[in-house]
Amino acid sequence: MYTISEGGIEATVPSVSVSGRTKDVFFNPNMELNRDITMAVLRAYRTEGIDTYLDANAATGIRGVRAASEGWEVTLVDIDEDAAKLCKSNLIKNGLSGEVYQKDVNIILRMNRYDVVDIDPFGSPISFLDSAFRGARHLICVTATDTAPLCGAHFQAGVRRYNAIPRKTEYHAEVGIRILLSSMARMAAQYDVGINPILCHATRHYYRVYVEIERRVSKANESLEKLGYLHHCTSCLHRDTQEGLIAFPPSVCPSCRSAKMITSGPIWLGNTTSKNFVNKVKEHITEDMGMANRAQKIFSRLLEELDVPMHYDQHKLCRLWKLPASSMEMFVKQLSDAGFQASRTHYGGTTLKTNATVSEIYEIIKNS
Repeated sequence: MYTISEGGIEATVPSVSVSGRTKDVFFNPNMELNRDITMAVLRAYRTEGIDTYLDANAATGIRGVRAASEGWEVTLVDIDEDAAKLCKSNLIKNGLSGEVYQKDVNIILRMNRYDVVDIDPFGSPISFLDSAFRGARHLICVTATDTAPLCGAHFQAGVRRYNAIPRKTEYHAEVGIRILLSSMARMAAQYDVGINPILCHATRHYYRVYVEIERRVSKANESLEKLGYLHHCTSCLHRDTQEGLIAFPPSVCPSCRSAKMITSGPIWLGNTTSKNFVNKVKEHITEDMGMANRAQKIFSRLLEELDVPMHYDQHKLCRLWKLPASSMEMFVKQLSDAGFQASRTHYGGTTLKTNATVSEIYEIIKNS
């Protein structure tokens, strides 16, 4: 055990490997960016009457302790006895108060309600989401580190856990986020709850989504109307989205007539961020945060991203077409100059979003 400083608090944590695995209480120093962004979200989201926060997978308690230092009324839960003791110790170390439970958080979420529920487990969040929709009043924050099942690399696991067909494509990170949101929307609808994603990002080895909820039948119906399917051609990289809960996959690609079509879904086809909220959160990222510079870069890209499903990878396109890759700034400008919407994305250095089709992009780049 040793003491670290993070976000203005001190916490006792176990010595860990790079992966965060330890025989003691789980702690991953590489998730500081995730925790910094969470604190900025809590600062931006808090209003009068919204003040209770549940850290559902507390481990060392560092996330919940940081929330307590921001003035939130916190509850820290972990099923492990040593983790619960460490949570109490870290609250005391910082002169802060909070409820600590050594229990299965699913039980706690069936007994109590919290304004903000934060699900940040090791691996898949799926076993906690049903309870989260019962116990959250306003906002559910979810981390998923099981990116391989969500993006199609571990196909059967993705089907089992998220009740959807994942496919591995060059935009697999976005597919993963949208399948996670789809699973959440369908799960919430069982309780007549609608979802509204206000911030989502894919970073390193995990996806992080922040979803507002509203307990109204009409909102649940509206959420389900934002589900659909993605049809992708592995030959020419053309992609189409289709609204609705029943899939009607094309037999051949409408662009190149290839039969090499794959379908993902049901996926979330609505917006994954609120630009107004993203801008508010960006303003609450402060220099005392250890990952402030990285967070600011992510948020600058999020503000720039077009609100359209599925992004392209410039290098993948240029390799397919056997064309040289220009700078991303030039690539995006060429599309904009041709009258299309285009933007960089936070998913990677060579990723972009546009309302142009693959064939339209090809004609623009080929003739530029």
